[in-house]
Amino acid sequence: MPSAAVDTDILIVGAGPVGLFLANECARRGLRWRLVEMRAAQSEHSKALAIFPRTLEIFDMAGVVGPFLEAANRVTTVAVVTHGRTLARMRFAPAESPYSFVAMVPQNVTESLLAAALRSRGGTIEYETTFVSAVQDNDGVSVILDRCGEQIQVRAAFVVGCDGPHSAVRHLLGLPFEGAQYETVYMLADVDTNDALPGDELQLCPSEAGPVAIFPMSATRRRIVASVDRPEGDAPSLDLVRTILGERAPRGLQALELHWSSYFRTHHRQVARLGLGRIFIAGDAAHIHSPFGGQGMNTGLHDVWNLAWKLDLVVRGRAHRALLETYSAERRPVIKSVIETTDLLARALGTPSKLAQILRDAVIPMVSRLAPFRHAFVQRLSELGVSYRGSPIVEGAGERYFYDSLRGGAGIRSRFLLMLGPDAAASTVEAATQLAGSLPDVVEVRRGDRHGLTLVRPDGYVAYEAHDGDDLTALRTTRSVLERQLNAPAKAA
Repeated sequence: MPSAAVDTDILIVGAGPVGLFLANECARRGLRWRLVEMRAAQSEHSKALAIFPRTLEIFDMAGVVGPFLEAANRVTTVAVVTHGRTLARMRFAPAESPYSFVAMVPQNVTESLLAAALRSRGGTIEYETTFVSAVQDNDGVSVILDRCGEQIQVRAAFVVGCDGPHSAVRHLLGLPFEGAQYETVYMLADVDTNDALPGDELQLCPSEAGPVAIFPMSATRRRIVASVDRPEGDAPSLDLVRTILGERAPRGLQALELHWSSYFRTHHRQVARLGLGRIFIAGDAAHIHSPFGGQGMNTGLHDVWNLAWKLDLVVRGRAHRALLETYSAERRPVIKSVIETTDLLARALGTPSKLAQILRDAVIPMVSRLAPFRHAFVQRLSELGVSYRGSPIVEGAGERYFYDSLRGGAGIRSRFLLMLGPDAAASTVEAATQLAGSLPDVVEVRRGDRHGLTLVRPDGYVAYEAHDGDDLTALRTTRSVLERQLNAPAKAA
């Protein structure tokens, strides 16, 4: 059970989408938690927009997906268009997921929905509360907060910094934010438009003047992200948006009204590790990258999805603290891949080289017709292709697993699911049940649709699977995989 020696199990710093989601996960698992935010309220700006299929699956497993589906504009096609010529038009509808689309939900709506879910679970957000300092020891973390000039002391078992690119938690840990800043200045603008373009299609527009990405928030409202030569004024004007669209966007698109806009610079940066001791970081506190590809918020949400179940098992005394070291080991390669993908996309769309532009415009139409390329493109952007192969607690490919019994918020929490095929022998079922009985509250046996045996982690990734050979041998390997992260070897069945 949670330790009584601390005020709270998990102190979460930062109530953006990543911190809010982690708080929801702590509440869903019955952990003690506090969520502090230096702002006075949630963001009113849309900022991040795209929610990809694997994130929707995660929201489903967490029990919060419903309101997002109601709020979303669904995108099922990605087009690459330059100078009025369509270089590629690719379906973004992965058949292996029930969420075969990109959900366009503005960040302020995402925050509002996650905050509402948290309140429905009895949770509160401590606004105007700033993280000041922390000192950790073997038993917990002593934290000093500041609320409107009043100093508050908190003793937490663990601290997670979800406090953005200027993270105070990261600075406290002394973790270098390795990488560089892009020289390009970008513009972001949410505008009402005519209906010249499909409401379910995202356009990427390479140009010698700089790239443009057009995200449909609805049939007649769009998010425009574009590079600019020189900022004009404090924020982009409607006239500037119209000029850029006229130069670089598909023909016929008209900007009618400007709702919100800003200039920004971006970076490609990441930390070498995602935590030290009992203090961790996630989301923009740990990695930032080009906005092309819309991966930032999704990657941060996946960070805390990976971390939450591990914290739960450790807090409840069901796993070694060493399990928490796998958070960085598993997420770092994923983050590196995301940064490489978004950097490549940004450079390909915005290259100033005439030769590179000619090659790009010749190659894209050819490769985009190839089924393997289309599949790889969708797998990478959708994050359905994320796996934890090579993790110290995974045997095999470590791929995603999504099945009806995992859905709805109560389908999977912090138990490993030992999924047996519909044709499993009675002896296999008996041995699996004995294994689960020797690890109470950690393993649950269920029937699945895959032949053989699949050990599913509490985050819906496969820790081990065996579809051929002796089931009893596979169960012995299953026990070994489980013992890598538990307090002691399981009792013999």
